Amino acid sequence: MQVSLPNIERVERVALPARESAIIVVDMQNDFVKPGGKLVVPSAAKTIEPIRRLLEKARRRGVKVFYTQDTHYEGDPEFAIWGEHVRFGTWGWEIIEELRPQEGDIVVRKTRYDGFYGTPLDDLLKVYGIRNLVIVGTVANICVLHTAGSAALRWYKVIVPEDGISALNDFDFHAALRQISFLYKGTIVKSVDGVEFQ
Repeated sequence: MQVSLPNIERVERVALPARESAIIVVDMQNDFVKPGGKLVVPSAAKTIEPIRRLLEKARRRGVKVFYTQDTHYEGDPEFAIWGEHVRFGTWGWEIIEELRPQEGDIVVRKTRYDGFYGTPLDDLLKVYGIRNLVIVGTVANICVLHTAGSAALRWYKVIVPEDGISALNDFDFHAALRQISFLYKGTIVKSVDGVEFQ
């Protein structure tokens, strides 16, 4: 049976108020991105440069930057699903060197797919008066999707640059974009270069 890819509305550009916007970099950790990682997403490496450009632009405009860091400990039940990965304190758990957090950035450790579940992320975003979230990282249909969905359910405006996310296959990639745009009314931007901060 052949499955057609879902229709997704995309925009070329989006302009966001810098003071009310934040970047969330989802799980760009060695185990997911780098050769030798435990759960490498093959296309994740292609997103490093676009994400780097987005972060550079955002920091110049004073946009707050958050990272989620998937974090697991000895005997974590999730290991039964995916095998051991991003175990606390290991090389695989670390955020990749090319995108390492800078002074003033905030790293939120999470133990499930959703960056909001059991973390202070929502409280922190409210402290800084954030209303718009530009979400990038991996994996598109898992941690990116669940974080985007959870953000939308809290009435944040969600923006996802297509070249800033990655998935294990094309279907998962497009299905995640479809859910974000259709179900959560997020904005899909063709490129990080189309995201502007004012």
